[in-house]
Amino acid sequence: MRFPTLVLGLVVALLSGLLISTGQAAAAPGCPDQQAPPPPVDTSEQPAPGQAVPAPLPLPAQPAGGSRMGECGAVFPTSAAAPPETTAASWVVQNLDTGEVVAAKNPHARERPASLIKTLLALVVIKNFKATDTIVPTAEDASQECTCVGIVAGQSYTVDQLLHGLLMHSGNDVAHAFATALGGVPAATQKMNALATALGATDTRAATPSGLDGPGMSTSAYDLSLIFHSAMQQPEFAGAVATKGYQFPAVAGKPAFSIVNDNKLLGVYPGFLGGKTGFTDDARHTYVGAANHDGTRLAVVMMRAEQRPTLVVAQATQLLDYGFGLVKAGAQPVGKLVEPVAETETAAKDGNASVSVAGQASPAAKHDAFGVTGWVVTLIVAVLIIAGFVVSRRRRSS
Repeated sequence: MRFPTLVLGLVVALLSGLLISTGQAAAAPGCPDQQAPPPPVDTSEQPAPGQAVPAPLPLPAQPAGGSRMGECGAVFPTSAAAPPETTAASWVVQNLDTGEVVAAKNPHARERPASLIKTLLALVVIKNFKATDTIVPTAEDASQECTCVGIVAGQSYTVDQLLHGLLMHSGNDVAHAFATALGGVPAATQKMNALATALGATDTRAATPSGLDGPGMSTSAYDLSLIFHSAMQQPEFAGAVATKGYQFPAVAGKPAFSIVNDNKLLGVYPGFLGGKTGFTDDARHTYVGAANHDGTRLAVVMMRAEQRPTLVVAQATQLLDYGFGLVKAGAQPVGKLVEPVAETETAAKDGNASVSVAGQASPAAKHDAFGVTGWVVTLIVAVLIIAGFVVSRRRRSS
């Protein structure tokens, strides 16, 4: 009975191949930082006593944003010139209006966000508070590891004032004050991670509200593009990052004082809309910035970059120039930002499930109800039925 044995072997091989292909992430093998950021260079990510370092976030079966978002190295239109060289380990240039990814490099590489995670915190704050609501910082809020704005414990500040301090000057004291107002650091990071999940940011886990490194912290240039895309739709956020100078009012024991936007491209790069900078020893330099040229709004996110041989903002300028050149030339996008879960679910109820790339449902969208597993099982059953039929005929003929 060699034939049934051969068929069984074929079935086992087929099943193994299909399960492997459906269970593994589509990112090319050997992509740097595919599962987690590089090891830390200091003790900043050591967990509290009695707690373990969280396991890396699971890898999705398919890269969010389209198949090309799983590629290593530079990802750009096949007919276009290669993008400029930068020091960034990964980056994404996106169209802020269409959600198209214009070009990228290792877009789903998992890196540390540093203060870019404050864009996610700002979104949570905007969803939970009004701009005119007031927050009174605690002594713990006001004594955080700086960069700090200089808020005073026991004094009252509006949410709008604190948002300017968070986004313009990257105040860690403000980030902690927001976290306290949201129910404490654990509750705030839980809300941040829930929002990241709703946005489709599957590479993102916030461990601290400020971006100071913490156990299990990760994100990607693609995810931060999603988060920034959503944040720029909020007038409170867009207004704060576009503000060059802002004055905090006098409070008891402290006179009025001014802060200046940390983003050096504001007022320098034509049409610049604002952005955010970040740095820690482990994350290195991170950056997001957006600009409007002739009605086209592009944004760039850079991860794990260095200030030499050229400043990060100069490298960001080169990538923005490259992106605007591609759009002007009519180049095809290389990917798409996925739709937020809430929007996708609403569309699905209306019979219009969203699609992130032509012919490919976004990870947030509803998948085929039958599913890959159903097709695998059906195929196996069909092969076994055919094998049984052939064996039965062979027995009758003998």
